[in-house]
Amino acid sequence: MNRLNSLFNQKKNNLLSVYFTAGYPTINSTIDIAEALEKAGADFLEIGFPYSDPVADGPTIQHSSQQALDNGMNLNLLFEQLAELRQRVSIPVLLMGYANPMVQYGVERFCAKAAEVGVDGVIVPDLPMYEYETLYKDSFANHNISNIFLVTPQTAEARIRKIDELSNSFIYLLSSASITGGNLALSDVTETYFKRIKDMELNNPIVIGFGIGNKAAFDKATSYANGAIVGSAFVKFLAEDNYMERIPEFVKGIRG
Repeated sequence: MNRLNSLFNQKKNNLLSVYFTAGYPTINSTIDIAEALEKAGADFLEIGFPYSDPVADGPTIQHSSQQALDNGMNLNLLFEQLAELRQRVSIPVLLMGYANPMVQYGVERFCAKAAEVGVDGVIVPDLPMYEYETLYKDSFANHNISNIFLVTPQTAEARIRKIDELSNSFIYLLSSASITGGNLALSDVTETYFKRIKDMELNNPIVIGFGIGNKAAFDKATSYANGAIVGSAFVKFLAEDNYMERIPEFVKGIRG
């Protein structure tokens, strides 16, 4: 059992995860931001490893990814920085990014290094489920790294059941099939989709992401799921002045 499993066993509702890009806004800000978010009340974190072609991301996260690359961030440097992660951060931490840099780094090596520095899980939106199951599942399992699958409004029930079978921590429910950075559309269609997933009574907890940028969206998402993920809104916040001192204010604004 890793930190993610322990968290979901201890706390069933109103979980808040926050995403930010490693190496943004400055090359050395990653651990400082992670520590500040934990102190402010985040339940778990997603640290993005930047990639030059982030196709699932909107302009805010695309910009942060490019800036991080321009700052010199890469997987080798990120793992060097994360060596002090568990000296300063105790909540679960996931890495989020794209398959290309992970595969180039070597999936077995990636999982081993992630485990070494205290990472609990990985979210790779463009990693095909078939490839994970046939090529990489053992590497993840051997290092106790959870692979988080994504579900969209278009995902068929049979595939969702398969994802539930392969998952061992939580399932990432996208509020829409669009790119990151939009606003959660609190429409009848969205609520029907959320209710459909909730009524499936899956074995794994559900966390909703994409478009969670304020208290209303967080409250709506967590009425249907165990938690919600704030991404673009926080990345945008990191471009503001005195962001480190104001992280508690940001988190409080989401949770109320």
